Amino acid sequence: MDITIYHNPACGTSRNTLALIRNAGIEPEVIEYLKTPPSRTTLSRLIKDAGLSVREALREKEKLFAELGLADASLTDEQLLDAMLAHPILINRPFVVTPAGTRLCRPSELLLEILPAPQARA
Repeated sequence: MDITIYHNPACGTSRNTLALIRNAGIEPEVIEYLKTPPSRTTLSRLIKDAGLSVREALREKEKLFAELGLADASLTDEQLLDAMLAHPILINRPFVVTPAGTRLCRPSELLLEILPAPQARA
């Protein structure tokens, strides 16, 4: 089964989401996006396919968000993407791609909307 998670092992929500995928008996492709950042094309596609705006895909809780002044409403999507690509920690997580769709799984339970197999146990 083709499932990809853009994962940060330091993030509890990302770990929970990965556990839900594995609990369904699926071993996903795990991309640690801090080590292997997505390309601009891939990041743009993830955001679009998840039905989000670029701003919604930004991790606002990250200290760097404030330091870079990313709350400025006049910044364009291209400028926000530039910041996310230069500093992947600003990409909200985890994004999950399955044959049924793409979601930013915050909270983790959003995964269940696109997970093609049931949970094996509670």
